[in-house]
Amino acid sequence: MEHTHQHDNHKAHDMSKMANEDKHGNHDHSMHHMHMIMDFKKRFWVSLLITLPIIVMAPMIQELLGYEFTFPGDRYVQFGLSTLVFFYGGWPFLTGLVDELKKKSPGMMTLIALAISVAYFYSSAVVFGLSGKIFFWELVSLIDIMLLGHWIEMKSVMGASNALQELAKMMPSEARRIKANGETEEVPVADLQEGDTIQVRPGEKIPADGIILEGSSHVNESMLTGESKPVEKQKEDEVIGGSINDNGVLKIKVRHTGKDSYLSKVIGLVTEAQQTKSKSQNLANRAAGWLFYIALGAGIVTLIVWLSLGKEFDYALERMVTVMIISCPHALGLAVPLVVAISTSVSAKHGLLIRNRTAFENSRKLTTIIFDKTGTLTKGAFGVTRYESVTDSLEANELLRLAASLESVSEHPIAAGIVRKAKELELKLSEPQGFENITGRGIKANLEGKEFSIVSPGSLKKEGIDQPEGAFRTEDETVVFVLSEGKLIGYIALADEIREESKEAIQTLKKQGLKVLMATGDNEKVAKAVSETLELDGYFAEVLPEDKQKIIKDLQGKGEFVAMTGDGVNDAPALAQADVGIAVGSGTDVAAETADIILVNSNPKDIASLILFGTATYRKMMQNIWWAAGYNILAVPLAAGVLAGVGIILSPAIGAALMSLSTVIVALNAQLLRKQIKI
Repeated sequence: MEHTHQHDNHKAHDMSKMANEDKHGNHDHSMHHMHMIMDFKKRFWVSLLITLPIIVMAPMIQELLGYEFTFPGDRYVQFGLSTLVFFYGGWPFLTGLVDELKKKSPGMMTLIALAISVAYFYSSAVVFGLSGKIFFWELVSLIDIMLLGHWIEMKSVMGASNALQELAKMMPSEARRIKANGETEEVPVADLQEGDTIQVRPGEKIPADGIILEGSSHVNESMLTGESKPVEKQKEDEVIGGSINDNGVLKIKVRHTGKDSYLSKVIGLVTEAQQTKSKSQNLANRAAGWLFYIALGAGIVTLIVWLSLGKEFDYALERMVTVMIISCPHALGLAVPLVVAISTSVSAKHGLLIRNRTAFENSRKLTTIIFDKTGTLTKGAFGVTRYESVTDSLEANELLRLAASLESVSEHPIAAGIVRKAKELELKLSEPQGFENITGRGIKANLEGKEFSIVSPGSLKKEGIDQPEGAFRTEDETVVFVLSEGKLIGYIALADEIREESKEAIQTLKKQGLKVLMATGDNEKVAKAVSETLELDGYFAEVLPEDKQKIIKDLQGKGEFVAMTGDGVNDAPALAQADVGIAVGSGTDVAAETADIILVNSNPKDIASLILFGTATYRKMMQNIWWAAGYNILAVPLAAGVLAGVGIILSPAIGAALMSLSTVIVALNAQLLRKQIKI
């Protein structure tokens, strides 16, 4: 078959050290994340167990429920148990406070740590002689709820990325090196040197970038470069480490080892993008940051005002502590985690796996979405698009059956597409005799007593046979011709087929006001044909991984909020760079690990649902944050004593009741998300 491909030369950077460090030096991020989940879970249950006797002994609870349970030294028992909860259960928040203050970015951890520290140290002082009330039960219940919220949230969203480990897995661990005497030896890939000669057999991964010295084959580079067709490779052609050798034995001279390889360059791009990608705080954290300043300011103002009014220091201090504890709402600890848990669960049932919550929340801001072509808008498989018989005596399906029978013994990607189509239609194939592969022209064999051949357009021209009208419709198709006893009987067109759902998805996105673009490693003609068919707003063809990443950077520089959808290794840097990275589930693990959201069903229509779903989830989060903050807006001034002149001061008991009501409302409101979302 005549099969040309314009192969781009890939410049390489020294990135292997980064890959090796990730494989051997860094800890496994997903295991670390799992360890954190288990740590929060353990701290929650242990703290809850210790909390129960503290609540039973709490004077406020006894007063509310109308019972009495006291004994000599009960305050010291409460102090001892609360100390255990404060330091064991509250430890993540105390260390979190240090981290946030170092970054000069107070958030949820700082707010929680402030409230529990004020409650613990004030109550401890009261136990040992200071005049006032103890807040031990408020302290431990706050720690319990915050531990529960963080546990729910972390369990729902496993956001750790293993992209670099997955990239490293693309390379085989060993290579077959040819020694000076012509014998082969198995060596670790890391031992390969520039100038070594290696042998790669059919079906094997190519262990290093190099140039073919002997042999010819088709090499599958789709997961690396985005080129949909397996690329025909002959002597003097370049090959990329990590690509797969399809059907011929190749002898390759190594040009770039791990430190200079194309794949290491991609690793570098992913690392750079992940390090520079915006680390925008999530909603609850931003709200907590504001509440921290409000709590601190309100507490100090309360103390100063009551002292200036002539009240004793003990009284003024108690008012200040009450204000600062109330300023940290229990409901805020559950406001977002509950919505996250529900939205993650609902979306997973509909084929959307959310790995990065912040990116999911931000999907409502999208202005531009860039699609990869191969495997995303298209099926990623070279398949039959049309087939026609040019003789009245032969039906189209019979033509396909004969061609598939002929191609059933060939390893060519065109053959695979034709055979796959015949099997889909359940056509019964015959076994060819005397099969012969005519290099650069096609194949021929005897079938059911006749000689048949399948040839390229160039071969048809050489035979002096005119191409039938309508054989070529679009530039992204490859057409082969079927001959019987030297006479043309029909033709078969193949291409990387466009997914049926793609056009509807793109129309839906455009109706939502998004600009829809395509960036592909495929050639200009194919890209243009797909773009026109799907009515895209524009496209970029023959792009390398750094090109896709640069396209996104340029758009972001112009103020666009960009989503990238892809499935291959070549998409990984762009997925990491994008404001929202969306991986197609049928693609590589690398793309999935780099992305923020994964489309399990590989259906482009799910992207439109994702944006609507993200908007509704964000709205529900905002409602919950306002419910949680609303409690503070009412309670803090009353606790400070704004209405003390008319005899209204918020007692800790009423504050506790309001806190509980706020938490219940937040929990119920989060559950309503299940009924509101239709995806």
